[in-house]
Amino acid sequence: MTPAVKLAKKAKIAHTTHEYQHDSNAGSYGLEAAEKMAVAAERIFKTLVVDIGDKKLVVAVVPVTAMLNLKAIAKAAKAKKAIMADKNDVMRSTGYVLGGVSPLGQKKRLLTVIDSSAQAHETIYVSAGRRGLEIELSPLDLKQLTNAEFAAISSD
Repeated sequence: MTPAVKLAKKAKIAHTTHEYQHDSNAGSYGLEAAEKMAVAAERIFKTLVVDIGDKKLVVAVVPVTAMLNLKAIAKAAKAKKAIMADKNDVMRSTGYVLGGVSPLGQKKRLLTVIDSSAQAHETIYVSAGRRGLEIELSPLDLKQLTNAEFAAISSD
C-alpha cells in the first residue's frame, strides 16, 4: 500500500484504487491510464512539481489533457515566476518516482494547487503513488487531504 492510499484510508474518505498494467513505452502516462481504465481523459489529473525560487516547491494538479501554465501557478503561489522542478528535488521532496508522483502522502507537505477544472467532476483520478495505480476521489476530498486551493492553472 502506497503512502497515498494509506492517507486516504486513514482519513476515511470515499475513494477507489484502480490498477492497470503500465507500459513503460507509453508516450503519456496519463493518457495511457485513461485508455486502460476506459475513463474520460479530462478526469485524469497529473501531479507536477514546480520551483518558485528560494528552494520552494509547489505541487500543481492539472488534467492530463492540458498543460500547466507556469505564470498562473506562480501567481497562485504568490511568486514572481515558476519553473519545472529538478527531477531529483521532486523525488526527494515527494518520495515518489517521476510518472508516479501523487499529490497525497508526500514526504514533505508542499503548497498544492489543483486546477479549477477539477471542480466540474464528481470524482477525479490522480496517481496513487506508483505507475499503473490511480486513486479516484472527489476534488473536494483531494483539496482537504492536501490542504490545497483551486485555481485556473492549466491551458490547452
